[in-house]
Amino acid sequence: MHFSIPETEVRSDENGSTYVAYNIHVNGVLHCRVRYSQLLGLHEQIKKEYGNNVVPAFPPKKIFTLTPAEVDQRREQLEKYMQAVRQDPILGSSEMFNSFLRKAQQETQQIPTEEVQLEIYLFNGQKVKVNILTSDQTEDVLEAVASKLDLPDELVGYFSLFLVQERGDGGCTYVRKLQEFELPYVSITSLHSPDYRIVLRKSYWDTSYDSDVMDDRVGLNLLYAQTVSDIERGWILVNKEQHRQLKSLQEKGSKKEFIRLAQTLKYYGYIKFDPCITDFPEKGCHVIVGAGNNELNFHVKLPSDQMKEGSFKVTRMRCWRVTSSVPVANGTANPSSSSKCDVKLELAFEYLMSKDRLQWVTITSPQAIMMSICLQSMVDELMVKKSGGSIKKMQKKRLNGSFQRSDSQQAVKSPPLLVGAEVFTKLSSVSLRGLSSSNSASDISGNDFHGNYAFEGIGDDDL
Repeated sequence: MHFSIPETEVRSDENGSTYVAYNIHVNGVLHCRVRYSQLLGLHEQIKKEYGNNVVPAFPPKKIFTLTPAEVDQRREQLEKYMQAVRQDPILGSSEMFNSFLRKAQQETQQIPTEEVQLEIYLFNGQKVKVNILTSDQTEDVLEAVASKLDLPDELVGYFSLFLVQERGDGGCTYVRKLQEFELPYVSITSLHSPDYRIVLRKSYWDTSYDSDVMDDRVGLNLLYAQTVSDIERGWILVNKEQHRQLKSLQEKGSKKEFIRLAQTLKYYGYIKFDPCITDFPEKGCHVIVGAGNNELNFHVKLPSDQMKEGSFKVTRMRCWRVTSSVPVANGTANPSSSSKCDVKLELAFEYLMSKDRLQWVTITSPQAIMMSICLQSMVDELMVKKSGGSIKKMQKKRLNGSFQRSDSQQAVKSPPLLVGAEVFTKLSSVSLRGLSSSNSASDISGNDFHGNYAFEGIGDDDL
C-alpha cells in the first residue's frame, strides 16, 4: 500500500492550544491525522517489543518551536519512517502497527464505536447487510459477511473485500482491496459519496481453485454471479457461438458448466483497469491494462492510432515499484482542503525482454497501487503453490502480511514507496545468471519487441 504524509495542518486541541497534525494518506486518500507525540509513542512501543536493531530511525524531539522549514523536514522524515515500518515484513504486519492505524483512523473521522449496519455488495446486484461495530476491522467484516451468507469457514480465505467506485457509464473502478489496518465502515463513510461500494470478490488467480469454491452451494453462487458480471461488462471476451452456449447453460441453471465454459474464454478471472498511459512501446501510449493469469495484459493504442496487444508475464519481472508525486507548497495544506490529494502514481517494472536484456516499463495510472497488489498476490500464490502449500494458508499469510519482501525494497529511496518482490530470485522459472541489471536509457530501445512480449493487432473496439 502507498503510505505518504504529503501535508500538515495546524489544528487546535480541546484546550485551545495549537499543534501540527501530520496527515497520513493511503493511496492518495487521507487515512488519519496524527501528532508527532502519537507517532513517537508508537515508535517507543515498537522499540520495546522488537528492539532497537529492528526499528527504523525516528526524527528527534526539538526543544524549541519548529520553523516552517523544520516542520516540512520532520514531515519528510516521518513519511520515510512510516514507509519503512510498513515495508518491514515483521513490523508492517504487527498488530501493534495495524491497531495504531485503525484507532487513528477512527479518531480522525470522529466516528464513535457503536453498532451499525453495513452494506456489502455482490456481483448479482444484491446487498448483504451485516450488523457490525464501527471499530470492526476488515477481517471481522469479511467473517460477518461469510456468516450471513452461510459460506463455510474453509472458503472465507478465497474471498476478499474490495473498495470500488461506480462510474456513470455503468462500469466500476477497483480502488483497492481493504487492508488489515483499516475499518471498512469508517473507510466507506469518510468518502462521503454514494459512488463508492464495498464488494465481495474472489481473491485468487489460479482457476484450479475454482473447483474448491464450486463444491459448496454458496461458493458456487458467488463465483457464478462474478463470472456473469465479468462477461456482461466485457471483461471476458465472448464470441457469438460462445454467447449462445453460455445463454443455453444459463437457461438450464447449469452454473458449474457455465463457469467451466467461461474458464476457457479469454481474460477469464482478470481484473481490468481504467484507461491510462504507458511508455511502452512508445512514450505517451494509451493503454488498457488487465491483471490475470500471472501477467499484465496490455491493449495499446500507439501514437499512429495502430492498436496492439501483448502480455508481460510476472515470472519475467525482476522487480517493480510504485512512485508518487504530490504538488504541495511548503509541506502544508489548508485544514479545509479536500482529503483527496492530487497524487500522480506510476507503476514501473523491470522486465526480461530477451536474454541479457532487461527493460523498465512504466504505467501512469491512479490504480497503480492496485496493479502492484495484483502482481504481489500473483507472486505469493505462485510461491505457495511451488512449495506445496494450500490457498487457505496462503490467504492467512497474506492477511497477516507475513510474506517476506526482498532486500531491494529497503534500497529504494523516496519517492518510491512500494517495490515488488525479486521474482527471479523467488521463482526458479527464470535464471538470473549472466543477466545485466542496467536500466540506463542507452540500453533500451522502446520500439523493439522481444521475449515473451509478442504484440498482436486488435480492433479499435477493444480500446
